[in-house]
Amino acid sequence: MSHAIQVRGLRKRFGSHTVLDGLDLSVAPGEIFALLGPNGAGKTTIVEILTTLSRPDGGTAEVAGYDVTRAPRAVQQRISLTGQSATVDDALTARENIVMFARLWGLGSRAAHERAVELLAQFGLTEAGGRRVATFSGGMRRRLDLSLSVVVRPEVLFLDEPTTGLDTRSRRELWEEITALATAGTTVFLTTQYLEEADQLADRVAVLHDGRIVALGTPSELKARVGGATLEVHGDDGSVIREVPTDGSVDGLRDVLADLQDTGTVTLRRPTLDDVFLALTGEARQKESA
Repeated sequence: MSHAIQVRGLRKRFGSHTVLDGLDLSVAPGEIFALLGPNGAGKTTIVEILTTLSRPDGGTAEVAGYDVTRAPRAVQQRISLTGQSATVDDALTARENIVMFARLWGLGSRAAHERAVELLAQFGLTEAGGRRVATFSGGMRRRLDLSLSVVVRPEVLFLDEPTTGLDTRSRRELWEEITALATAGTTVFLTTQYLEEADQLADRVAVLHDGRIVALGTPSELKARVGGATLEVHGDDGSVIREVPTDGSVDGLRDVLADLQDTGTVTLRRPTLDDVFLALTGEARQKESA
C-alpha cells in the first residue's frame, strides 16, 4: 500500500456554504500528518468523511486502501478515531473501560483483561487502573481515551484536536504516546489548533484555507517559506523596538549588529508555524489555553 490516505478532488457543501472545494492530499503509511486551519475551515469535516461518518459531495477518498463510500465497513475495521470529547465511561474504572472496549472488538475475556494490563502500563495508568474515571484529571482521561483507540491497533488513527484543554505537561505526555504509536507503525492523521503541536509531532503539515490545501510540507519547509530569521532589539521594558531581517548566519548576524545603534538587548527570532499560518491564511490563530 503506497498511501495510507489518498484524497482527490474532495468536495463538501452544507447548504450554500462550500466547506471543501476540490481538496487533494495523501498520507504515507506510518506518517504523522497534521492538518491546520482556522476555526470553521473544515478540519473536522475532513475527519468525518475519512472515518465514514459523513459522505462527500464529490471527489474520492481512500483510507487503508479502501474507498470510504464504496467500502465503509472495510475502512472502519482498519481505523480508529479519538474525537474532541472523551468517550470514556465515568462510572467505570479505567480497567473496566478498556476491558469493555476489548470485548466489543471481539477479544475473549482473558485476552481483554491482558490487553487492559498492557495498555494501562503503556499509557502510565497502572496505579489508577482501579479508580473510577470520574476521579481522573483531564490529562489522564485523554490518555485513557487514546488507549481505547488502540485496543486493537489500527492501521490509521485519526486524532481530532486530541489535546484541546489540556495543560502543557499533559499535552506533552500525550505527544509522547502519539509518537510511540507512529513509531510502532500506525499512521496518524492529526487536526490541531496548537501550532507547536504540529511542529513537534508532524512529519508533514498541511494548511487548510477556503476549502483547499494552500501549503504542504515539513514544518521546516513551511517555515522557510516565510523568510529567514529576524534580529529583534528590545528596549529596557522588554518591548521590541526594532526588527532587522537576517539570514541567521554568523557573518549575517555580525553585519546586522555592527549597524545597530540602538541600546538594549537583542534576540534572534526564527520563523514559526504561527508566521506560516498568518502569512498563508491572513488570520491569527486561536490563542492556546494555559
